[in-house]
Amino acid sequence: MVKRISLRQMKKNQKGIIKAVKVAGELGRRIRDMGLVTGTEIVIQGRAPLNDPVALRLRGNTLTLRNNEADYIEVEVEEVE
Repeated sequence: MVKRISLRQMKKNQKGIIKAVKVAGELGRRIRDMGLVTGTEIVIQGRAPLNDPVALRLRGNTLTLRNNEADYIEVEVEEVE
C-alpha cells in the first residue's frame, strides 16, 4: 500500500518519491535548486542526535535538510505492514 507523508516523517533507510514541494518563494526555489523536485527518488540516510537535520540520498549525492524545510516536501512511500 502506498501513502503520502512529509519527508520529516520518513524513517532511516526508507525510500520514497517526491510528489510535491508545497512552498513558494525563496525557500521553495532553494529546495528545488537542491534537486528536490517532483519525481525524484530519495532514501533517508540518517538523522542528527536530536533528529534535526535529516540526511538523505538522491541521485548519488548526500544532502541534509532541516526539519522545518522537510515539512514542505510531500513524499510517496510504501507502507510497511
